[in-house]
Amino acid sequence: MNDRAHRRPAKPYRRPKKDPVRILAFEALRAVDERDAYANLVLPPLLRKAREQEGFEARDAALATELVYGTLRRQGTYDAIIASCVDRPLREVDPPVLDVLSLGAHQLLGTRIPPHAAVSASVELARVVLGDGRAKFVNAVLRKITAHDLDGWLERVAPPYEDDPEEHLAVVHSHPRWIVSALWDALGGGRAGIEDLLDADNERPEVTLVARPGRATTEELLAAVGEDSGLPGRWSPHAVRLAEGGEPGALEAVREGRAGVQDEGSQLVALALAAVPLEGTDTRWLDGCAGPGGKAALLGALAARRGAALLASEKQPHRARLVERALAGNPGPYQVIAADGTRPPWREGTFDRVLMDVPCTGLGALRRRPEARWRRRPEDLAGFAPLQRDLLREALRAVRVGGVVGYATCSPHPAETKAVVTDVLKRDGVSAEWIDARPYMQGVPALGDGPDVQLWPHLHGTDAMYLALLRRTA
Repeated sequence: MNDRAHRRPAKPYRRPKKDPVRILAFEALRAVDERDAYANLVLPPLLRKAREQEGFEARDAALATELVYGTLRRQGTYDAIIASCVDRPLREVDPPVLDVLSLGAHQLLGTRIPPHAAVSASVELARVVLGDGRAKFVNAVLRKITAHDLDGWLERVAPPYEDDPEEHLAVVHSHPRWIVSALWDALGGGRAGIEDLLDADNERPEVTLVARPGRATTEELLAAVGEDSGLPGRWSPHAVRLAEGGEPGALEAVREGRAGVQDEGSQLVALALAAVPLEGTDTRWLDGCAGPGGKAALLGALAARRGAALLASEKQPHRARLVERALAGNPGPYQVIAADGTRPPWREGTFDRVLMDVPCTGLGALRRRPEARWRRRPEDLAGFAPLQRDLLREALRAVRVGGVVGYATCSPHPAETKAVVTDVLKRDGVSAEWIDARPYMQGVPALGDGPDVQLWPHLHGTDAMYLALLRRTA
């Protein structure tokens, strides 16, 4: 009998199974990596397209969303774990391969998906998007990862806290080390505070709605979403919080622009500016960096109830169009213009109230844009600094004597908050005084020593918004 008779017949080639959920998650991660896209902009159209396919259900959309956001939030931790399982530096691993490995690591370490199913699904994804050869590499790495759970891996890849506190926290909580250091400085507290904040950054934020005054009510929104799906806001009288999976776009008030999606911290900033008492006129309000329009829409509604007019200015024309859309239907007078707030077209002393919500690193919104933590660099602070100072300087010129300016930013980094205000008041000789902002956020706890206010995800459930209120004195 010849040898050929004893050989096993070759297995027929099996085509890989296409899993629409994991393919969608992979495509979203590639867009974030290749085009510097933001997941919150990339994911919705991908999900809409997927829903058009038969068999793609709500639970599939929820899993795809979790895979994308969970992988991005934990990218630093997963990179450290994957690095310990491969025989080359991570920079030498092709980015698409690393995306598949990260998705697999998240399923193994960050979800309840059984390990065998997580490995099998990830290998099938690799076969579809990478080819059979690299799928074998993915299989080998993920099988190594199954040797430990997340806590077990962290004991192996994170340095002890006592040896290097910042690096330990960076690996365990998946933040770049420089951001850990900056947030720790901003908190000025002990280990518990920083770990609570980093944990909050890695949680999925609630979707919060704003009922624009005079146009919608919280009672209307709560009735529309149902008592099982909505809760009143924690601090803002105009806020409604949606339960997980709530669809804001399905609400009539949102479709009509009478309500919108707006973090409660952002609402508090606008409400505080509007609440400061003024002597004299109170008829002309300015939002000097209005895009994309959330604060402008709330300010416009508040202004309309008092007979005041709002000018909303935004430098970028495409963002100015978003502001126009947000303000459409506002009952009071308003105008939207595309203008540079550092070289404004308005005269000095024109306005009674001015909001200047300046461009920044966005370190206060890492819950919503987890990929931003991996893109930002310490040198970005120096890039924003001159612009932030110029905008605040022009805001103080734009307001009349006795009027109030709100300097706001979605960053808790000291270089973007109090340092900017102190610098402008001291170096430029601007005649303005601090207003204690805390009384204008009634009921909100843990606001610090004042006069400015820093909100925190772990303390207030909001983005880390900063607000300084200033009154022009001469």
